[in-house]
Amino acid sequence: MANLSLSLSLLLFVFCISSMAEPAFVRRPLEQAYIKASCRSTRYPALCIQYLSGFADSTIQNPQELAQAALSVSLYRARYTRSYMLKVATELKAKKAKEYQAIKDCLDQINDSVQQLCQSIRELRRLGGHEEAESSDDVFWHISNVETWTSAALTDATYCVDQFPGRKMSKLKATIKGKVLNVAQATSNALALFHQYASRYKAGATTKKPSG
Repeated sequence: MANLSLSLSLLLFVFCISSMAEPAFVRRPLEQAYIKASCRSTRYPALCIQYLSGFADSTIQNPQELAQAALSVSLYRARYTRSYMLKVATELKAKKAKEYQAIKDCLDQINDSVQQLCQSIRELRRLGGHEEAESSDDVFWHISNVETWTSAALTDATYCVDQFPGRKMSKLKATIKGKVLNVAQATSNALALFHQYASRYKAGATTKKPSG
């Protein structure tokens, strides 16, 4: 009898553990599907899915969380690229290499992108944390700030890419161009996903307008 009770207890324990674990297995495919569906509206969907799929284990369940993750990815790529370019620029300056000035100019642009993406993320957090308590004018002010700073970050990264035209360039310049292009593409995707998030406010404002 004791053995039977022990067996039933173990069986119940296993059942409970399985029941608790099941939502995690169910949630991951659902979040992956949500990320893939959202990324279809971006300019670089494959890159969008690649970068954001790593967040599927977290709690991305709505456009605000997805936009936050996308901006975080863009900031990470920009910081990584800035660190690489800073190291390269320091070495080229010491050698008085002719490539130094072009890379230094590009580095300045990427540094601006980093600062602007930081501002975008802070502003999005303010928007997400106070959207219910604030007036529609305040909400749209936050939205405008995020769009302005993210667009500026994209412009600076794109300008940096344009500093390396053509296909015939050194291996170093080609490497830098590839890294900066990656920042620009990630930022473009982040901006598109933020537009998805902001669209619900714009749609709500339109429906609230009195008919003339």
